[in-house]
Amino acid sequence: MLKIDTIQITPEILRLIARIDEFKGAWRALGTLAPDRLSALRRVATIESIGSSTRIEGSRLSDREVERLLSNLEIQSFASRDEQEVAGYAELMDLVFSSWQDIPFTENHIKQLHQILLRYSEKDTWHRGQYKTNPNSVAAFDETGAQIGIVFQTASPFDTPRLMTELMVWVNQERESASLHPLLIIALYIVVFLAIHPFQDGNGRLSRVLTTLLLLQAGYAYVPYSSLESVIEQSKEAYYLALRQTQGTIRTEAPNWQPWLLFFLRSLAEQVRRLEKKVEHEKIVLATMPELQLQIVEFTREHGRVTIGEAIKLTGASRNTLKQHFRVLVEHGTLNQHGSGRGVWYDLR
Repeated sequence: MLKIDTIQITPEILRLIARIDEFKGAWRALGTLAPDRLSALRRVATIESIGSSTRIEGSRLSDREVERLLSNLEIQSFASRDEQEVAGYAELMDLVFSSWQDIPFTENHIKQLHQILLRYSEKDTWHRGQYKTNPNSVAAFDETGAQIGIVFQTASPFDTPRLMTELMVWVNQERESASLHPLLIIALYIVVFLAIHPFQDGNGRLSRVLTTLLLLQAGYAYVPYSSLESVIEQSKEAYYLALRQTQGTIRTEAPNWQPWLLFFLRSLAEQVRRLEKKVEHEKIVLATMPELQLQIVEFTREHGRVTIGEAIKLTGASRNTLKQHFRVLVEHGTLNQHGSGRGVWYDLR
Protein backbone atom coordinates (compact mmCIF):
# COMPACT_ATOMS: atom_id res chain seq x y z
CA MET A 1 0.00 0.00 0.00
CA LEU A 2 1.13 3.56 -0.59
CA LYS A 3 2.67 5.45 2.31
CA ILE A 4 0.63 8.64 2.19
CA ASP A 5 1.30 9.92 5.71
CA THR A 6 4.28 11.88 4.31
CA ILE A 7 2.01 14.11 2.19
CA GLN A 8 2.31 17.71 3.36
CA ILE A 9 -0.80 19.80 2.74
CA THR A 10 0.92 23.15 2.33
CA PRO A 11 -0.84 26.53 1.88
CA GLU A 12 -0.02 26.39 -1.85
CA ILE A 13 -1.59 22.94 -2.24
CA LEU A 14 -4.72 24.11 -0.41
CA ARG A 15 -4.88 27.24 -2.57
CA LEU A 16 -4.49 25.28 -5.81
CA ILE A 17 -7.16 22.73 -4.85
CA ALA A 18 -9.55 25.52 -3.82
CA ARG A 19 -8.93 27.33 -7.12
CA ILE A 20 -9.60 24.20 -9.22
CA ASP A 21 -12.67 23.22 -7.20
CA GLU A 22 -14.08 26.74 -7.41
CA PHE A 23 -13.91 26.55 -11.19
CA LYS A 24 -15.41 23.05 -11.13
CA GLY A 25 -18.42 24.53 -9.32
CA ALA A 26 -18.62 27.58 -11.57
CA TRP A 27 -18.44 25.53 -14.77
CA ARG A 28 -22.17 24.82 -14.66
CA ALA A 29 -22.80 28.54 -15.11
CA LEU A 30 -19.85 29.05 -17.49
CA GLY A 31 -20.86 26.00 -19.48
CA THR A 32 -24.04 27.66 -20.69
CA LEU A 33 -22.36 28.66 -23.93
CA ALA A 34 -24.28 27.53 -27.00
CA PRO A 35 -23.68 23.84 -27.84
CA ASP A 36 -21.87 24.71 -31.07
CA ARG A 37 -19.46 26.98 -29.15
CA LEU A 38 -18.81 24.22 -26.62
CA SER A 39 -18.22 21.64 -29.35
CA ALA A 40 -15.82 24.04 -31.08
CA LEU A 41 -13.89 24.55 -27.82
CA ARG A 42 -13.78 20.79 -27.30
CA ARG A 43 -12.55 20.16 -30.84
CA VAL A 44 -9.66 22.63 -30.43
CA ALA A 45 -8.75 21.18 -27.01
CA THR A 46 -8.87 17.62 -28.36
CA ILE A 47 -6.50 18.44 -31.24
CA GLU A 48 -4.12 20.19 -28.81
CA SER A 49 -4.28 17.22 -26.40
CA ILE A 50 -3.56 14.59 -29.05
CA GLY A 51 -0.74 16.65 -30.59
CA SER A 52 0.88 17.49 -27.25
CA SER A 53 0.58 14.05 -25.68
CA THR A 54 2.15 12.27 -28.65
CA ARG A 55 4.88 14.94 -29.00
CA ILE A 56 5.85 14.53 -25.33
CA GLU A 57 6.72 10.94 -26.28
CA GLY A 58 8.77 11.94 -29.34
CA SER A 59 6.21 12.36 -32.17
CA ARG A 60 6.90 15.18 -34.63
CA LEU A 61 3.36 15.92 -35.87
CA SER A 62 2.15 19.51 -35.44
CA ASP A 63 -1.39 20.35 -34.29
CA ARG A 64 -2.23 21.27 -37.90
CA GLU A 65 -1.04 17.85 -39.13
CA VAL A 66 -2.99 16.17 -36.32
CA GLU A 67 -6.13 18.02 -37.37
CA ARG A 68 -5.67 16.99 -41.00
CA LEU A 69 -5.22 13.37 -39.94
CA LEU A 70 -8.33 13.45 -37.72
CA SER A 71 -10.47 14.66 -40.60
CA ASN A 72 -9.45 11.50 -42.53
CA LEU A 73 -9.58 8.92 -39.73
CA GLU A 74 -12.01 6.70 -41.60
CA ILE A 75 -9.18 5.82 -44.02
CA GLN A 76 -7.76 3.49 -41.31
CA SER A 77 -4.38 3.49 -43.06
CA PHE A 78 -1.55 5.48 -41.56
CA ALA A 79 1.81 5.91 -43.25
CA SER A 80 4.04 6.61 -40.24
CA ARG A 81 4.35 5.52 -36.63
CA ASP A 82 3.51 9.10 -35.56
CA GLU A 83 0.24 8.92 -37.51
CA GLN A 84 -0.58 5.50 -36.03
CA GLU A 85 -0.06 6.86 -32.51
CA VAL A 86 -2.23 9.92 -33.16
CA ALA A 87 -5.05 7.75 -34.56
CA GLY A 88 -5.02 5.48 -31.50
CA TYR A 89 -4.88 8.38 -29.05
CA ALA A 90 -7.77 10.12 -30.84
CA GLU A 91 -9.93 6.99 -30.74
CA LEU A 92 -9.22 6.44 -27.04
CA MET A 93 -9.97 10.05 -26.10
CA ASP A 94 -13.22 9.88 -28.02
CA LEU A 95 -14.20 6.76 -26.07
CA VAL A 96 -13.34 8.35 -22.71
CA PHE A 97 -15.22 11.58 -23.49
CA SER A 98 -18.34 9.72 -24.61
CA SER A 99 -18.36 6.79 -22.14
CA TRP A 100 -16.44 7.82 -18.99
CA GLN A 101 -19.43 7.01 -16.79
CA ASP A 102 -19.47 3.41 -18.07
CA ILE A 103 -15.77 2.56 -17.72
CA PRO A 104 -15.08 0.72 -14.42
CA PHE A 105 -11.63 1.54 -13.06
CA THR A 106 -10.17 -1.99 -13.06
CA GLU A 107 -6.97 -3.61 -14.34
CA ASN A 108 -8.86 -5.36 -17.15
CA HIS A 109 -10.40 -2.12 -18.37
CA ILE A 110 -7.03 -0.34 -18.24
CA LYS A 111 -5.61 -3.15 -20.39
CA GLN A 112 -8.48 -2.64 -22.85
CA LEU A 113 -7.78 1.10 -22.96
CA HIS A 114 -4.11 0.32 -23.70
CA GLN A 115 -5.19 -1.97 -26.53
CA ILE A 116 -7.24 0.83 -28.12
CA LEU A 117 -4.39 3.32 -27.64
CA LEU A 118 -2.02 1.11 -29.69
CA ARG A 119 -4.63 -0.32 -32.06
CA TYR A 120 -3.00 1.17 -35.17
CA SER A 121 0.65 0.86 -34.06
CA GLU A 122 2.04 -2.03 -36.09
CA LYS A 123 5.22 -2.38 -34.06
CA ASP A 124 3.18 -2.71 -30.83
CA THR A 125 0.92 -5.57 -31.96
CA TRP A 126 2.80 -8.14 -29.86
CA HIS A 127 2.27 -6.47 -26.49
CA ARG A 128 -0.80 -4.22 -26.61
CA GLY A 129 -3.29 -4.81 -23.83
CA GLN A 130 -0.75 -6.89 -21.84
CA TYR A 131 1.66 -5.99 -19.04
CA LYS A 132 5.31 -5.77 -20.04
CA THR A 133 7.56 -8.81 -20.38
CA ASN A 134 10.83 -6.87 -20.86
CA PRO A 135 12.38 -4.12 -18.69
CA ASN A 136 11.45 -0.58 -19.87
CA SER A 137 13.24 2.38 -18.34
CA VAL A 138 11.77 5.85 -18.97
CA ALA A 139 13.54 8.00 -21.55
CA ALA A 140 13.25 11.75 -22.11
CA PHE A 141 13.17 13.29 -25.62
CA ASP A 142 14.12 16.73 -26.91
CA GLU A 143 12.03 18.79 -29.35
CA THR A 144 13.56 16.98 -32.35
CA GLY A 145 12.37 13.62 -31.00
CA ALA A 146 15.90 12.47 -30.08
CA GLN A 147 16.38 10.63 -26.78
CA ILE A 148 18.29 12.76 -24.26
CA GLY A 149 18.62 10.33 -21.37
CA ILE A 150 17.04 7.90 -18.94
CA VAL A 151 14.65 9.58 -16.51
CA PHE A 152 13.76 6.65 -14.29
CA GLN A 153 14.25 2.91 -13.76
CA THR A 154 10.82 1.26 -13.64
CA ALA A 155 9.37 -1.83 -11.94
CA SER A 156 10.57 -5.21 -13.21
CA PRO A 157 8.24 -7.29 -15.41
CA PHE A 158 8.09 -9.85 -12.56
CA ASP A 159 6.90 -7.28 -9.98
CA THR A 160 4.52 -5.40 -12.30
CA PRO A 161 1.32 -7.52 -11.91
CA ARG A 162 1.55 -7.46 -8.10
CA LEU A 163 2.30 -3.72 -7.94
CA MET A 164 -0.55 -2.90 -10.34
CA THR A 165 -3.02 -4.99 -8.33
CA GLU A 166 -1.92 -3.20 -5.13
CA LEU A 167 -2.24 0.20 -6.81
CA MET A 168 -5.72 -0.54 -8.18
CA VAL A 169 -6.93 -1.80 -4.77
CA TRP A 170 -5.52 1.36 -3.15
CA VAL A 171 -7.07 3.82 -5.63
CA ASN A 172 -10.52 2.24 -5.52
CA GLN A 173 -10.51 2.05 -1.71
CA GLU A 174 -9.49 5.73 -1.51
CA ARG A 175 -12.13 6.79 -4.02
CA GLU A 176 -14.75 4.95 -1.97
CA SER A 177 -13.67 6.16 1.46
CA ALA A 178 -13.16 9.78 0.26
CA SER A 179 -10.71 10.44 3.10
CA LEU A 180 -8.26 12.02 0.63
CA HIS A 181 -9.25 14.81 -1.76
CA PRO A 182 -10.00 13.37 -5.26
CA LEU A 183 -7.26 15.49 -6.88
CA LEU A 184 -4.66 14.07 -4.48
CA ILE A 185 -5.86 10.51 -5.17
CA ILE A 186 -5.57 11.07 -8.93
CA ALA A 187 -2.12 12.68 -8.61
CA LEU A 188 -0.76 9.82 -6.49
CA TYR A 189 -2.27 7.17 -8.74
CA ILE A 190 -0.67 8.68 -11.85
CA VAL A 191 2.82 9.10 -10.39
CA VAL A 192 2.85 5.50 -9.07
CA PHE A 193 1.41 4.17 -12.35
CA LEU A 194 4.27 5.89 -14.20
CA ALA A 195 6.81 4.57 -11.68
CA ILE A 196 5.61 1.00 -12.35
CA HIS A 197 5.37 1.67 -16.12
CA PRO A 198 3.26 -1.47 -16.48
CA PHE A 199 3.12 -1.69 -20.29
CA GLN A 200 5.95 -2.17 -22.74
CA ASP A 201 5.14 1.13 -24.44
CA GLY A 202 2.43 3.82 -24.36
CA ASN A 203 2.53 4.39 -20.58
CA GLY A 204 2.95 8.18 -20.78
CA ARG A 205 0.10 8.61 -23.26
CA LEU A 206 -2.12 6.20 -21.33
CA SER A 207 -1.40 8.00 -18.03
CA ARG A 208 -2.70 11.26 -19.53
CA VAL A 209 -5.88 9.59 -20.80
CA LEU A 210 -6.35 7.95 -17.36
CA THR A 211 -5.92 11.40 -15.76
CA THR A 212 -8.77 12.69 -17.93
CA LEU A 213 -10.92 9.64 -17.13
CA LEU A 214 -10.37 9.97 -13.37
CA LEU A 215 -11.03 13.74 -13.45
CA LEU A 216 -14.30 13.23 -15.34
CA GLN A 217 -15.36 10.47 -12.94
CA ALA A 218 -14.57 12.83 -10.03
CA GLY A 219 -16.95 15.47 -11.45
CA TYR A 220 -14.48 17.79 -13.24
CA ALA A 221 -16.79 18.14 -16.25
CA TYR A 222 -14.85 20.99 -17.89
CA VAL A 223 -11.80 18.81 -18.65
CA PRO A 224 -12.59 18.06 -22.35
CA TYR A 225 -12.70 21.78 -23.16
CA SER A 226 -9.11 22.68 -22.20
CA SER A 227 -6.00 20.64 -22.95
CA LEU A 228 -4.03 19.47 -19.90
CA GLU A 229 -1.59 17.70 -22.25
CA SER A 230 -0.75 21.05 -23.86
CA VAL A 231 0.06 22.53 -20.43
CA ILE A 232 2.37 19.57 -19.70
CA GLU A 233 4.08 19.79 -23.09
CA GLN A 234 4.90 23.45 -22.48
CA SER A 235 6.55 22.59 -19.14
CA LYS A 236 8.09 19.28 -20.18
CA GLU A 237 11.35 19.73 -18.27
CA ALA A 238 9.46 20.48 -15.05
CA TYR A 239 7.24 17.44 -15.74
CA TYR A 240 10.21 15.06 -16.01
CA LEU A 241 11.95 16.66 -13.02
CA ALA A 242 8.87 16.35 -10.77
CA LEU A 243 8.36 12.73 -11.83
CA ARG A 244 12.01 11.89 -11.15
CA GLN A 245 12.11 13.64 -7.77
CA THR A 246 9.01 11.83 -6.48
CA GLN A 247 9.44 8.45 -8.18
CA GLY A 248 12.91 7.95 -6.75
CA THR A 249 11.39 7.97 -3.24
CA ILE A 250 8.13 6.01 -3.69
CA ARG A 251 9.53 2.68 -2.41
CA THR A 252 11.38 4.26 0.53
CA GLU A 253 10.17 4.69 4.12
CA ALA A 254 9.45 8.39 3.52
CA PRO A 255 8.16 9.05 -0.02
CA ASN A 256 8.49 12.66 -1.12
CA TRP A 257 5.16 13.31 -2.88
CA GLN A 258 5.54 17.12 -2.90
CA PRO A 259 7.37 17.72 -6.21
CA TRP A 260 4.80 15.75 -8.20
CA LEU A 261 1.75 17.02 -6.27
CA LEU A 262 2.79 20.62 -6.86
CA PHE A 263 3.51 20.06 -10.55
CA PHE A 264 0.21 18.20 -11.05
CA LEU A 265 -1.96 20.75 -9.23
CA ARG A 266 -0.21 23.73 -10.85
CA SER A 267 -0.84 22.13 -14.26
CA LEU A 268 -4.54 21.64 -13.45
CA ALA A 269 -4.77 25.26 -12.26
CA GLU A 270 -3.15 26.44 -15.52
CA GLN A 271 -5.64 24.31 -17.50
CA VAL A 272 -8.45 26.07 -15.61
CA ARG A 273 -6.90 29.53 -16.20
CA ARG A 274 -6.68 28.92 -19.95
CA LEU A 275 -10.28 27.72 -20.17
CA GLU A 276 -11.53 30.65 -18.10
CA LYS A 277 -9.75 33.04 -20.45
CA LYS A 278 -11.25 31.31 -23.52
CA VAL A 279 -14.77 31.40 -22.07
CA GLU A 280 -14.49 35.07 -21.10
CA HIS A 281 -13.16 35.87 -24.55
CA GLU A 282 -16.05 33.95 -26.13
CA LYS A 283 -18.58 35.90 -24.07
CA ILE A 284 -17.09 39.31 -24.88
CA VAL A 285 -16.66 38.44 -28.55
CA LEU A 286 -20.16 37.00 -28.90
CA ALA A 287 -21.74 40.02 -27.27
CA THR A 288 -20.15 42.54 -29.60
CA MET A 289 -19.43 40.75 -32.88
CA PRO A 290 -21.42 41.41 -36.07
CA GLU A 291 -23.06 38.33 -37.62
CA LEU A 292 -20.59 38.16 -40.55
CA GLN A 293 -17.60 38.13 -38.23
CA LEU A 294 -19.26 35.52 -36.06
CA GLN A 295 -19.67 33.24 -39.09
CA ILE A 296 -16.01 33.72 -40.05
CA VAL A 297 -14.80 32.89 -36.51
CA GLU A 298 -17.11 29.83 -36.30
CA PHE A 299 -15.79 28.50 -39.62
CA THR A 300 -12.18 29.08 -38.56
CA ARG A 301 -12.69 27.32 -35.24
CA GLU A 302 -14.29 24.35 -36.95
CA HIS A 303 -11.72 24.02 -39.76
CA GLY A 304 -8.56 25.42 -38.15
CA ARG A 305 -8.07 28.07 -40.84
CA VAL A 306 -10.03 30.19 -43.33
CA THR A 307 -9.41 32.04 -46.63
CA ILE A 308 -11.37 34.97 -48.04
CA GLY A 309 -12.57 32.67 -50.84
CA GLU A 310 -14.03 30.25 -48.28
CA ALA A 311 -15.66 33.16 -46.43
CA ILE A 312 -17.30 34.34 -49.67
CA LYS A 313 -18.81 30.87 -50.23
CA LEU A 314 -19.88 30.68 -46.58
CA THR A 315 -21.50 34.12 -46.24
CA GLY A 316 -22.32 35.26 -49.76
CA ALA A 317 -20.80 38.66 -48.91
CA SER A 318 -18.55 40.56 -51.32
CA ARG A 319 -14.75 40.28 -51.21
CA ASN A 320 -14.36 43.97 -50.21
CA THR A 321 -16.85 43.70 -47.35
CA LEU A 322 -15.17 40.56 -46.06
CA LYS A 323 -11.69 42.14 -46.30
CA GLN A 324 -12.87 44.88 -43.92
CA HIS A 325 -14.24 42.32 -41.46
CA PHE A 326 -11.02 40.27 -41.62
CA ARG A 327 -9.02 43.46 -40.96
CA VAL A 328 -11.11 44.18 -37.84
CA LEU A 329 -10.76 40.59 -36.59
CA VAL A 330 -6.97 40.78 -36.99
CA GLU A 331 -6.79 44.23 -35.30
CA HIS A 332 -8.89 42.97 -32.36
CA GLY A 333 -6.58 39.99 -31.91
CA THR A 334 -9.19 37.37 -32.82
CA LEU A 335 -7.44 36.12 -35.98
CA ASN A 336 -3.84 35.82 -37.15
CA GLN A 337 -3.06 36.70 -40.78
CA HIS A 338 -0.64 34.53 -42.79
CA GLY A 339 0.75 35.51 -46.18
CA SER A 340 -0.63 38.24 -48.43
CA GLY A 341 -2.51 38.80 -51.66
CA ARG A 342 -4.45 35.87 -53.11
CA GLY A 343 -2.59 33.37 -50.90
CA VAL A 344 -3.62 34.99 -47.61
CA TRP A 345 -5.22 32.79 -44.94
CA TYR A 346 -6.19 33.22 -41.30
CA ASP A 347 -6.36 31.18 -38.12
CA LEU A 348 -7.48 31.85 -34.54
CA ARG A 349 -5.06 33.64 -32.26
